[in-house]
Amino acid sequence: MAERAGRALRKWREFFHASQIEVARRMGVSPSVISDYEKGRRTPGAAFVKRFVEALVEIDEKKGWPTIKKLVKMFQLQHLHAVVDMRELEGGIGFDELLLAVRGIPLTSFALEEKIYGYTVLDSIAAILSLSGNEFIYVMGSTSQRALVFTRVTTGRSPMIAVRVAPIKPAVVVIHGPRRVDYLAVLIAEAERVPLILSTARSVEELVEGLRGLARRA
Repeated sequence: MAERAGRALRKWREFFHASQIEVARRMGVSPSVISDYEKGRRTPGAAFVKRFVEALVEIDEKKGWPTIKKLVKMFQLQHLHAVVDMRELEGGIGFDELLLAVRGIPLTSFALEEKIYGYTVLDSIAAILSLSGNEFIYVMGSTSQRALVFTRVTTGRSPMIAVRVAPIKPAVVVIHGPRRVDYLAVLIAEAERVPLILSTARSVEELVEGLRGLARRA
């Protein structure tokens, strides 16, 4: 429990781009105390978590609220019909775990070596029709080390073109729906060094449930 809580504390501190020293100073404790909590040596109580969050908010305020503004935008996106599901994976998962969860077939000549810390599932048609460039950036969530999953895909070309022009690239792209993948989609994935996976899940519901299983275990 303490280790899991520690990972969450560290994740949110890094998300707010705050150092242990900054947080410790705001909380009136030594940096070693923050380190102990993040490494699971201590279990945080409600009072500590409250002070920790307040410290992050105060640090963000001094910087002009960049992270809070990003969070507000993210929560607004949760209500867009293009976003089917969006979760963070606190402990991270490996490439092979993602393949199993989505019943995936790798389409690129390389795999992902780093861990994945979240996923966003998009209705590809709704996303292409309704998401602006800035909104597409925000579907990346709190980290670019995430899987971007497109459903209702016909050939895979449009999602990969969207990824190609996006300023922030996902760690991996999963497409669900096509019986035949456009070779251009694979070429773009190879050029951008973004692993491309074809999901063979029988339905969008099965695909999402597999991903949520990862979130429960991460």
